[in-house]
Amino acid sequence: MADVVTGEAVVVEVRIAQLPSRGVAYLIDWIIQWIILIVMYILLGTASFVTDTAMTAGLMILLTVLVIVGYPVVFETAGRGRSLGKLAMGLRVVSDDGGPERFRQALFRGLAGFLEFWMFFGAPALITSLVNQRGKRLGDVFAGTIVIGERGPRQEPPPEMPPQLAPWASSLELSQLSVDLADTARQYLTRWHQLSPDARHQMGVRIASQVAARVAPPPPPGLPPHTYLAAVLAERRRREEVRLAQVRAAATPYGGPPYPGAPYGGAPPAPQPEPPVASRWEPSGREPSGWEPQPPSNPAGPTPGGFVPPS
Repeated sequence: MADVVTGEAVVVEVRIAQLPSRGVAYLIDWIIQWIILIVMYILLGTASFVTDTAMTAGLMILLTVLVIVGYPVVFETAGRGRSLGKLAMGLRVVSDDGGPERFRQALFRGLAGFLEFWMFFGAPALITSLVNQRGKRLGDVFAGTIVIGERGPRQEPPPEMPPQLAPWASSLELSQLSVDLADTARQYLTRWHQLSPDARHQMGVRIASQVAARVAPPPPPGLPPHTYLAAVLAERRRREEVRLAQVRAAATPYGGPPYPGAPYGGAPPAPQPEPPVASRWEPSGREPSGWEPQPPSNPAGPTPGGFVPPS
């Protein structure tokens, strides 16, 4: 993966094409080019009986250059960065800013490809791709392009909320849970059934302890690590979906209803007075006499095989 900064200063994460997939894509294009060249040579050989020998040789040279250079230029320009080989492998050539490949960039890549692959048998392209962090060959460096993969790995379904933990999970404080730690927990849940029992338990306890150190309140006693992580991630995803729905509802298009569910041109309903709620705090900020904090309820109950979160 790599970050691409667009012209609007937006950072977009893209998947860099791997060297094996690029090699297979080039092999497909190379075979197609040779098929075109062989067909053209046969046709020119047949026409050489009625044409001049020098003209036939000149046409062969011209057609060879057109096929070698013109094939990638035409297909990548018309296919928006995809030749037949890249289309088969799910690859695409884009600009360094994430935009579509232009004709000028495709021409630079085609000319450089003639030197890299047909003159030096791909050695410069291989060396440059291994050295460059983004896997660029010389044609990509000169043209300011990058090859990305459009076919991502199959995404596993997100973890589901255990029904018995839903009331407890709704009271979680998740602001200290980092994105990296959440991704680590998600990867563990994805590979959980593939691990051995010992590795599954040790890795689960380690990740669950790290999550419990940043999430409050602590999990119910005896809760298995994978169940605890599934509840935390499911609650985190639910809150993100709610937040996204609120943002979409607030971004009302021009001429739309002034608030969700209101008719066009209608006035918002009058605010209803809130019912009085007995405060548990005195005006001075001190706790009232006789009040003691109550521990959170444990709807799930103890579960064997759990872990002890950090105090």
